[in-house]
Amino acid sequence: MKKVKITGDIVDNSTARFYQWFGMDATSPAEIDGILNDGNIDPVEVVINSGGGDVFAGSEIYSMLRSYAGNVTVNIMGIAASAASVIAMAGNTVNMSPTAQMMIHKAWSYQQGNADDHNHEAQVLSSIDDSLVNAYVAKTGINRADILQMMQNETWMTAQNAVDKGFADNIMFQDDKQLQIANSLGHTLPKKDAVKKFMTMITEFKDSEKPTSVIKNQTIDNEERSTPSLRDQKLAILFGKEDEKNGN
Repeated sequence: MKKVKITGDIVDNSTARFYQWFGMDATSPAEIDGILNDGNIDPVEVVINSGGGDVFAGSEIYSMLRSYAGNVTVNIMGIAASAASVIAMAGNTVNMSPTAQMMIHKAWSYQQGNADDHNHEAQVLSSIDDSLVNAYVAKTGINRADILQMMQNETWMTAQNAVDKGFADNIMFQDDKQLQIANSLGHTLPKKDAVKKFMTMITEFKDSEKPTSVIKNQTIDNEERSTPSLRDQKLAILFGKEDEKNGN
């Protein structure tokens, strides 16, 4: 699986070199392109914790992720605001940490000049807003006018708000019994509850190979029978053999 990190400011490729020079955290289209176009169509996990940045750089990254041939999963760990929220909309599945936030707003810029210059810039910004709306509408299905109003209001969303409105699909960590998907050949993955038992055993037997009373030699009809080695006991639990023997 490929892993893409959207962290720090979202900047164009030239500005990214400035950030790199000073050791500042940033994400650029060239960086993402290098990860996606490595000749393999593996699933992609996009981890986002960014307050946004350059709208056109964000749009380019969004477009690259949307056009990627493999599956794209977005995990919002901290914040996905402004341009970062646009990028998040590229995911086939969007997950949010219960402590994360998403924010959408209208584009803004620094402007100098006369009245004509400002009027022209206002038209440019309105055009950019109309373009950004497309990403939100495609993900949520909310009509354009409502999305524009949310952007005008600078709308902040908790994970639950985002899921309710369709900006995200799931809240992370809610289901402790998460579905386990196996994609392997030649062996069977251990059950999650068996792994928990195994880890408990490791704690109990830390720095010791002494068996607990549960796995001590047992006698049947006053005759001592041999007990499997500790390693075999652990493997039996790890692969669910104990559950099968006990009828669980």
